[in-house]
Order: sequence, then C-alpha cells, then structure tokens
Amino acid sequence: MKGITVFVITDILKNRIILFYALILGVFSWSVFSLEDNTSKGILSLLNIILLTVPLVSIIFSNIYMYNSAEFVELLVSQPVKRSSIWAALFTGLTVALNAAFLVGIGIPALIFVPEMTGIMVILAGMMITTIFVSIAMLCSILMRDKARGIGLSIIIWLFLSLIYDGLVLFFMFQYADYPIEKAMVFLSAFNPIDLARIQVLLQIDVAALMGYTGAIFKKLFGTPLGLLVSFLLMSLWVTIPYLISLKLFKKKDL
Repeated sequence: MKGITVFVITDILKNRIILFYALILGVFSWSVFSLEDNTSKGILSLLNIILLTVPLVSIIFSNIYMYNSAEFVELLVSQPVKRSSIWAALFTGLTVALNAAFLVGIGIPALIFVPEMTGIMVILAGMMITTIFVSIAMLCSILMRDKARGIGLSIIIWLFLSLIYDGLVLFFMFQYADYPIEKAMVFLSAFNPIDLARIQVLLQIDVAALMGYTGAIFKKLFGTPLGLLVSFLLMSLWVTIPYLISLKLFKKKDL
C-alpha cells in the first residue's frame, strides 16, 4: 500500500493542474492579506474562496483522476494486493496531494498573517473540506461507470452543498420566521460540512455576535471545546461514510 500511495502522491503533485491550483490559492491569499489592514476582513474574504473553490477543485479533480486511473486500478487488482489496500492508497494519495497544495497556497499565508487560533482553524477547515470532497468524489466514481455522469453527479453534489442547501435553509427560515426556529437552524447547519466549517471560522473572529440570538446559540453549541470536537466528529463522518460505501462497492465491482 505504501508504494502505491507514494506513486499516487508523486503522480498528482507533478500534475500542472495541482501546481496551478496551489499558485492561484497562494496569489489570492497573499493579495487578500496584503491589501487588508484588518485580518478579520482578510479571513472573511479567504473563507469565501475556501468554501467555494476548494470543494469544487477537490471533487472534480479527484473524480477525473479516478476515471483516468481506471486501467492502473485494473492492473493493481490483477496483482496479489487487497482491494481495500488499493482503495485506501488512492484515497490517501489524493487527500495528501490536494491538502499539500492547499497548505502551500493558503496554509502558509494564514499562519504568517494570522498566527493564532483563527489561522489554525482556517487551515483545519480547509483540509477537512478537501478530505470530505475527495471521499465524495471516490463514491461518485464508483457509482457511475460513465465518466460524464460521474463528473455531473459530482458537480450536482457540490452545487447542493455549497449553494442550494443554504438557499433551502434560508427559505425555511423566512417561511417560519414567526416561530422560534433558531435551534432548528443550528440542527440543519450541522448536516452540511461546508456550513460547519463556516461556523467554526466565524466563531473564531466573533462574527457570530452580529447574528443575534442564532449566533449566540451557535457560539454556545459550537464555540466550546466540546462543540468544536462535535463539529469535527460530524465532519469526520462526512469523510468516513462515503469512503466506506465506496470501498464496499469497489470490493464487489466487476472490473
């Protein structure tokens, strides 16, 4: 497994798309922090790019890589190597390579300009989002044999979690604005990994104070060490569940 993982990481890091991805993230993050005197505003601008671009690149790149590696996977399956080891190596390789690009592009500037808990939280949130969408991409690739359908499914999932889900939550909020729905809003946000990442970063810069009673509930539930642990456990489930489902399907799939 170690040899396969190293090969996948090396292969991905040599890909020009990954190098360009790291470069674009780096240019954006350095520009944001250099132009903004207030680091909180810089973090908010950076958060927008993390919550939109990072999951999109992670899920699309991972999906395409899995389809392009179909012959390589078939070759590995024909060898005396466990399928679980092959799948774990591919997942680890994709996760390490994409997170490395994220750390170079955003992690280093965040630590330099915001060397405190806020910067660390931005990095952790971005890495968790990357890992989650790699896991989802692998599930999409195993569910859909056709490459176009697999990529289409990946884009739909990204759109739903990044944009549509929040729209549905806002619709729910406006429809039942006369009722005490703050706790329900927190409950709904907990089922979206992108919302969980956003909440944790916003709580670190006290933007939740501007959100009224709902923000107070967010701070009460997610602003404590226990709440932080629970939120990362929920995000870990978003990594684990799609991966285990994809692994089970891969073991049964006739290649």
